[in-house]
Amino acid sequence: MTSPRTLSPRWSTASIPDAPDTSSMDLTSLVGHFDACQDSRGRWFGLHCLAESAHGFVAPRFVTSLVTATMIIGIASLAL
Repeated sequence: MTSPRTLSPRWSTASIPDAPDTSSMDLTSLVGHFDACQDSRGRWFGLHCLAESAHGFVAPRFVTSLVTATMIIGIASLAL
């Protein structure tokens, strides 16, 4: 026995018959956004990225990182 197929609604993502054009207001807003992004990449941007990467690695493993750092400091103090 076969079940009847139900037709699902078909979605169309196309705009009205004409292709949408980019307005000058859209382009001005986009240029402003690009300028703001470029300004945020200052002298310390690379260091900031490195600090975020280190934080992303250490934060979920805080206790393990703390124990490891304590062991390294302890071994270094015994060696000296």
